[in-house]
Amino acid sequence: MNGPQLSELPDDSEQLQPYVVSLRRGALQASELSAVRTLSDGFLLKFLRARDFDVDLSLKLLLNYQRWRQESPEISGCLSPLSVLGLLSTSYHGVLPQRDHTGSRVLVYRIGQWNPKDWSAFQVFSISLMTSEIISMEAQTQRRGLKAIFDLQGWSLGHAWQINPSLARKISSVLSDSFPLKVRGIHLVNEPMFFRPVFAMIRPFLPEKIKQRIHMHGVDYHDTLGDFFSSAILPPEYGGEGPGIEEVCQDWTNQLLRKETLLQQIATHPTADIAITAEDSLISGEETEG
Repeated sequence: MNGPQLSELPDDSEQLQPYVVSLRRGALQASELSAVRTLSDGFLLKFLRARDFDVDLSLKLLLNYQRWRQESPEISGCLSPLSVLGLLSTSYHGVLPQRDHTGSRVLVYRIGQWNPKDWSAFQVFSISLMTSEIISMEAQTQRRGLKAIFDLQGWSLGHAWQINPSLARKISSVLSDSFPLKVRGIHLVNEPMFFRPVFAMIRPFLPEKIKQRIHMHGVDYHDTLGDFFSSAILPPEYGGEGPGIEEVCQDWTNQLLRKETLLQQIATHPTADIAITAEDSLISGEETEG
């Protein structure tokens, strides 16, 4: 049975146990986790599914995840939706209620809603991490990954000054090989010319696979976005027939606020391996496109 087929099996399948045991053994022998006594099956399965049950790649991903959390506590230790509620309330970020035709989660970021005088790039990035931690608990997202739409209307020099090479490197490392999620596509819309120097700073840190999944749609995105996403799931603002973007963002803000305690537990735990309930791992009201 190959990796994608293994990914379809439920967490408690006996066929997954040899992979879980092997990953646990490798992880507990590594210096990054030398102080840890055990790691739960559910936690290890996130990394195995994110790398299609290749144990070596899953171990590398798990250790990278632990490493960046230790090296960037200013980001990993601040997973509080309440602390950035003002920004969330501007409809800056949302997750579409329906998955796309491949089963991927679809995230939307509206850069113009971020006022860089009020919110630092670290705080903005923490919102991405909160969402990533929550959706990475979903088995379907572990299997099918995510796609992101970045609406760059309103991008200004004030935004650009916030992105320095150090932060660019951290964002890129989490995007590429330090988080248990498959990034299936990154779509930029309304990108102005002076966004390109910032993108040029981030691009070298990205692996080739991610570079090939970046699509720049410009201002005429209504037609081209439809080549990747069905109109049934996209908000009307992006040429679709789904719920409006304001409603999408408000609903997701509510989802994050409901997970405040859970996110704080993840932020303060040495490995982020916390026991989650069935309710924690589900996003309420999730719909799936047929």
